[in-house]
Amino acid sequence: MPMISQENATQKDIALLYETVRIAHEAKEKGNHPFGALLADANGNILLEQGNDHLGGGAAMHAETALMLKAGKLYSPEFLSTCSLYTSAEPCVMCCGAMYWTNVRRLVFGITEKQLLSLTGSNDQNPTFDLPAGEVLSHGQKDMVIVGPVSDANLVNAIIEDHLGFWNN
Repeated sequence: MPMISQENATQKDIALLYETVRIAHEAKEKGNHPFGALLADANGNILLEQGNDHLGGGAAMHAETALMLKAGKLYSPEFLSTCSLYTSAEPCVMCCGAMYWTNVRRLVFGITEKQLLSLTGSNDQNPTFDLPAGEVLSHGQKDMVIVGPVSDANLVNAIIEDHLGFWNN
């Protein structure tokens, strides 16, 4: 039976999540949805980063999925199993699947899918599943580590700031 472990965020995790806030803000400035993700190696070195790209790739080009598609082409599944996916908001079902299939085993996220739903409301551009990543990943066959949501209030506020007013609820 696979094991889903819950860990607390380290200072390095918090610093890398702030990078996802920067990426999300840059995506928003380009007219995309305000989501950011990055892939880091076991030492916390950033390998790849990605903002949402719904303008260039359609509704399925969430930051995490686009990032995992790139990572799967560049790195072996063995190497990816030692990496972490960092994302400003808890990944949706599709993005969890992309993470799972590329073999990234550690997820670090800022705000929950439920918090995101409270920001987006019933906006047609982001019809969230409201399904926790841990629940999705627990149905797989791999051991996974989940860090999040984080309790750093400044980080949470920074993530939320780009969403306020964006979705026009």
